[in-house]
Amino acid sequence: MIECLPESGYGRSIDLGFNKTVGQRGRHTLIPNKARTVARVNQTRMMQGRAKKEEKLMTEEEVCVGVDIARDVLDIAVSNLSEVRQFNNDRKGITGAVRYIAGFKPARIILESTGTYGMPLAASLQSKCLPVIVVNPRQVRDFARATGVLAKTDRIDARILALFGLQIKPELRPLPNKQAREMKSLLTRRRQLIEMLTSERNRFLQADEGVRPGIEIHINWLEEAISTINDTLDSQIRSSSAWMEKDHLLKSVPGIGKVVATTLLIELPELGQLNRRKIAALAGVAPLNRDSGTMQGKRTVWGGRAKLRAVLYMAALVATKYNPVIATFYQRLLEAGKVKKAALVACMRKLLTIINAMMRTMTLWNPELSNHFSAEAK
Repeated sequence: MIECLPESGYGRSIDLGFNKTVGQRGRHTLIPNKARTVARVNQTRMMQGRAKKEEKLMTEEEVCVGVDIARDVLDIAVSNLSEVRQFNNDRKGITGAVRYIAGFKPARIILESTGTYGMPLAASLQSKCLPVIVVNPRQVRDFARATGVLAKTDRIDARILALFGLQIKPELRPLPNKQAREMKSLLTRRRQLIEMLTSERNRFLQADEGVRPGIEIHINWLEEAISTINDTLDSQIRSSSAWMEKDHLLKSVPGIGKVVATTLLIELPELGQLNRRKIAALAGVAPLNRDSGTMQGKRTVWGGRAKLRAVLYMAALVATKYNPVIATFYQRLLEAGKVKKAALVACMRKLLTIINAMMRTMTLWNPELSNHFSAEAK
């Protein structure tokens, strides 16, 4: 008889059965010492293996890099380092920055969309097949506030970008190639010239006789410059068979002319690659809820790509008169009591949905197919 720990507090002695036969011991036989030793060794090995696996996972943790871009300098922060390195934003500095970033083998390199200042670095990173992502500055700023970081310096912004990549894990998307970047720059310049031309024409109407000749010369120069950019954009599109095919497809839609087609090609390269909800949100024409508790607010559209939304507005406005599918849809919404602006925004979304389906299937405009695409989008 062997004394054991009290069972259930009653202090009884338990016969562990070492002096009994196997048949007498039954199912509740205590494991012999040798078997217990083997079990402990196996358990120890399992724990050691688990510890090594966890250590390996810790050492293989994703590394994200944030780059704050200014006109003259680049501030680079790495998610697992406390220091922030600085490089000049020139050819030599960008070469050093790319070499420095590549050494960490990052999962994501986060840059803010800062116009032309960040394009050379983004292009260099992409040429080295590094995972560079250009994000919306407003989204990063909101993320910083959510984490309690209210201060703003270049070094803080670089650290926030690295943390943003580590926590949010934005989706990797291919950046536009050199030709697409050049065409986007031309399109931006065309938009600037048109704004100046509109201003000069308004000034011409209100100017004195002595000032008008100078304004008229400037107006003629602006018109010539815009015409030159239009010709350059046309030649760029004709130089690529893929772009020319897409351009022909877009122009087959009633309500979409040369300017809208070119803008869609350049400003929305994701056309035909995303579903209807994502493409509408990307363009900024998706209705967003504003509800809280029992309160149901009005659905509004905001965000997205403002320049793209502006040309879609004009395209939808023309389509309500000359596109039979959109015109019928617009009239039905007005008869249902929708205000004109809300109905027009719905037409923008419907037109974009139809174009997206056409680009996905590479199908020219057909009213019957357009109705089919619209039915699929509901």
